[in-house]
Amino acid sequence: MLTINFKKRLHAADGEMDLTIDLDLQQYASLALYGPSGSGKTTTLRVLAGLTQPEEGFIQMGDTVWLDTKRSIFLPPQQRSIGFVFQDYALFPNMTVRKNLAYALNDPRDTSFIEELLEITGLGELANRLPATLSGGQQQRVALARALVRKPDLLLLDEPLSALDHDMRRKLQDTIVELQQRYQFTLILVSHNLAEIFKLTDSVAMLSKGVISNRGSLSDVFIGKKLSGKYKFEGEILQIEADDVVYIVTIAIGSNIVKVIATDTEIHGLAVGSRVIVASKAFNPILLPIT
Repeated sequence: MLTINFKKRLHAADGEMDLTIDLDLQQYASLALYGPSGSGKTTTLRVLAGLTQPEEGFIQMGDTVWLDTKRSIFLPPQQRSIGFVFQDYALFPNMTVRKNLAYALNDPRDTSFIEELLEITGLGELANRLPATLSGGQQQRVALARALVRKPDLLLLDEPLSALDHDMRRKLQDTIVELQQRYQFTLILVSHNLAEIFKLTDSVAMLSKGVISNRGSLSDVFIGKKLSGKYKFEGEILQIEADDVVYIVTIAIGSNIVKVIATDTEIHGLAVGSRVIVASKAFNPILLPIT
């Protein structure tokens, strides 16, 4: 169980703002922090990581208290079981891929895990290359591997894939899903990409002006009980659910999410991540694959 309760004074665009976070997260769960810029999402991650100290609060991961201002407890980042992946990779430019990972090891002698991570992230052939010689997707894989080399209990992702193209973004999302299944860590993601949130997390906390305004499952928070599907839009499939003789398909269209009823014929060849066109036919939405 991860328990988070803190208050941090922030200087926001509209003036002073109190970031007040109070939530619990089950072990191995995955949570998205979602909301407008300036609502406190990145600061929340920094407080969890020990990079920012709040005025008051309590954070406990499992049996270990990371922060308790009442008892003057504040564990520095290196004493917290966390991995942090930033949007800008934050790799050491003068170190090879392997040395970037080795630098983050808790035990410098435990090099076998480095080789395991290099293999699962597809970086084995790039292990002796410097970051400047790698593509953006390759650098982000290095950042992921380095964050996990300490075998953290908690992985923090701050818009980690926003600078990548669509195909590379999907590949790295698949890698993150595989890594969490293999290494069993709790995950907190900051992202504005709804497709990414649906792919990587199972619940969401909506932040607005420094407070959690809504918290729950992805469907409850983003969709509720609304069904929509008119006109013609291009989107990405987030979820496909069988419902008797039809399917309920959840689709991200820009910053919105819709649910569409589809038949066996319409759903044939489609999967989570497929790009589709949602078009209206006699006021009923139909799905058309993008080829």
